[in-house]
Amino acid sequence: MQAGTGTTDTVTAGDAGDAGDAGDAESAGQVGADTAGVDGGADKPGGDAAGADGGAGDADSGPSEAEAELAAQRELRARIEERKAAKSGPLDAGAKLQGTAADLLAAVRAVESGEKPVASAFRGVEPVAPRRPAPVAEPVRRPVSEAPAGPAEPAPETTEAVAAVLAEGGAPAALAARAAAALGEGADDRLRADPWQLLRVAGVRPEQADGFARALLGPDCGPGDERRGSALTVWLLEQAALAGHTALESAGLTAALGQRGVPDPDEAVHAAVAEGDVLVFQDALDDVPGAAPAPPATTGEGAEDDPDAPEAAVPVRVLVGLEQYALAEESLADGLARVINSLPKDGQEDGSVPSAADWDAAASRAAGSAADLIRAVAGNGLVLHTGGEAARAEPAALVAAARALGLRVCMATHSADGQRRLAGRLGGDADGAAAAPGVAAGQGGAGPDTRAAGHAGRGDSAGQAGRPGNGADGGGGDDTHQAATAGGPAEDGPANGTFTQAGQAPGDTAVAVTVAGLLSGRQGPGRDTDGALAVDLLVVLDASQLDLESAAMLVESLPDGARLVLSGDPGVLWSAGPGRVFADLLAARCCPQVVSRTPDPGPIGELVSGIGIGELTQVEAPGKEVVIVPVRDAADAIHRTVQLVADSVPRAIGVPADQTQVITPGHGGAAGTRVLNAALKERLNPGPGRFGGFDPGDRVAYAQVPGRTALGRVVGADAQGLRLECEGAPVVVPKERVEQTVRHAWAVTAHQAAGHRWPAAVVVLPGDAAAALTRPWVYTAFSRAERHLSVVQGVAQSLPQAVAERPAKERTTRLRTLLRPQPQEAG
Repeated sequence: MQAGTGTTDTVTAGDAGDAGDAGDAESAGQVGADTAGVDGGADKPGGDAAGADGGAGDADSGPSEAEAELAAQRELRARIEERKAAKSGPLDAGAKLQGTAADLLAAVRAVESGEKPVASAFRGVEPVAPRRPAPVAEPVRRPVSEAPAGPAEPAPETTEAVAAVLAEGGAPAALAARAAAALGEGADDRLRADPWQLLRVAGVRPEQADGFARALLGPDCGPGDERRGSALTVWLLEQAALAGHTALESAGLTAALGQRGVPDPDEAVHAAVAEGDVLVFQDALDDVPGAAPAPPATTGEGAEDDPDAPEAAVPVRVLVGLEQYALAEESLADGLARVINSLPKDGQEDGSVPSAADWDAAASRAAGSAADLIRAVAGNGLVLHTGGEAARAEPAALVAAARALGLRVCMATHSADGQRRLAGRLGGDADGAAAAPGVAAGQGGAGPDTRAAGHAGRGDSAGQAGRPGNGADGGGGDDTHQAATAGGPAEDGPANGTFTQAGQAPGDTAVAVTVAGLLSGRQGPGRDTDGALAVDLLVVLDASQLDLESAAMLVESLPDGARLVLSGDPGVLWSAGPGRVFADLLAARCCPQVVSRTPDPGPIGELVSGIGIGELTQVEAPGKEVVIVPVRDAADAIHRTVQLVADSVPRAIGVPADQTQVITPGHGGAAGTRVLNAALKERLNPGPGRFGGFDPGDRVAYAQVPGRTALGRVVGADAQGLRLECEGAPVVVPKERVEQTVRHAWAVTAHQAAGHRWPAAVVVLPGDAAAALTRPWVYTAFSRAERHLSVVQGVAQSLPQAVAERPAKERTTRLRTLLRPQPQEAG
């Protein structure tokens, strides 16, 4: 089926299952006029979005980590919904807007139509009040539930009833279970009453829902149907979320609705708001793209006395967003305000809080940026730290110092690979057990050497805030830390990766965990009786990969008085999920920011540092650390890629094929992941692919949850399903879920590779990928290599052009606005 047109199309199982396969979220299309063309999210195999409701772990191990995390997400959403309900009563579904909400929507229409200037249109709307320093009363926290997550399994009779309705509309019965799960009890009646509710099922496109509606409603079906407009509004916002946006500008949303044939887009938005599916916001801003300009103030003699003179007003932007993400952003902003303002006073009489002198002494035993970070954390509840791979030694130094001061510390990373590298820096084992406080972080570990080797790095710049390089002091050399020392040798930690030093309380642990593991409760220090994490300091690495909902859950889980450090590389791609939390925090400047001066070593580090400031420079690579391989076309790119992985890199560099990762811009195309994986499988692990195209030994990417991909290998297959080992954990994927959630992974996209590093990486840039390249994409892909980087170059001058001229694609979010007091309107 061709997407986009085809008025007689009906839903097919293949179409619904393959949505979201176009590639990375960064190249998924533009929002606004092009939002209607966004087919899916970041790196979800074969319609991962369609398969977000299922996937199973080992049958004997209870709820999986992803299930537990989703349970935590449900609990957070319930909590923030209760908080919102306490502020203002709920809007009954189907009720007409009243009061402020109706006035605001009317004001939106007036501004967009040009009937009224911004100042007069919004004069009657209450200005947004300044954000309070911290919530007056915190809601009672509850422990994370270990109950299975996701929609409850629909009853067989419900599924059968939905299947009957789908059959009447010409839709495949294969959608019945997912439709029943998405729509809940009475799903069959809901579909009969409103056939466009089929868009709630992930992977179903508007033209397919239109065909389904025509089959059920006959002549009563038309493009102007209010039900269609409301459903399309929600669908467009969901597609925008898959591309990273938490809201859309009102004008862009109505334009996209118009492209979808909705005759009155404003009325469609109004209907969706009235149904309670979406919310409308007016953000008073002064420096955000898309803000409506304020009318010019009258100047000159007598201006102040002129009652008809236009009033000066701050610029505003009108946003429309799904309630789910609106509540999460507000919860995150409130939680961050609490973290910033609830820091305990130093030097309490009982000695439970380290004094300023204690922190200063700890900082004096570190060096360079590590010392700066320790001093910043001493006096602040929230601190941001930016830098590359080598700069991770500085948060590790902070952890060692904090533990020596008796604080409970936890460090979290985006991936299990990052967890293992972090454990090496902490001097622990691959399971994340940390060394004793007396062991200098990074000494004897498995992580890369923190010393600059072969180049001095590049200076900080506006185009690359936080990239390692020459600092303000002119020192571009070694900022390797000396961690604080106190105590003897480490003891063996338990299997969950925690470590308790002799003489310390059992809860005083330092842990290297993943964010997902920490949120699910399967890793980390555990929670107190109120459900808060038992930590005094939480350090989150790979903060650029932190999506909105995960960030909200982390902050919500922190106890009062705990410190939070977010550390990341601002040059890499943003999170696969909605939001750009780390970038918004950096832009908001609501807390101290420590910029690392520790450069990444070697020719690869030098190359990546240049990319971060918009320069693609030639670097000296005497050991063949960086190799450019020009190719003529896609066929040549595939041939050379297989040759590099299977022969050239193992022979010349000494890195075996199973430690070399191929990275390419998208899943489709002449040299996307599908084509490359097929060629690499044929060479590296040929087989019949008897189980859904997979054989034991195949490298795979498994996405049980949309936007989060675990890399692993196929172990085998049996009656239960396809058996995988993903990041050290056994996983069983039921047969019916394999096509939707598992993909070969000799070649992956940059979003799938983020948070991981390999000894060697082969980045493939076929000619048809030129338009998809951006500076963050190139930066992320090139920086995944530790020892060797091969670039299969088929885009000619489009590569340096992308690095120089295409910064990160904008995402529409509200967090930056929520983190600062809102200006009052004039008058």
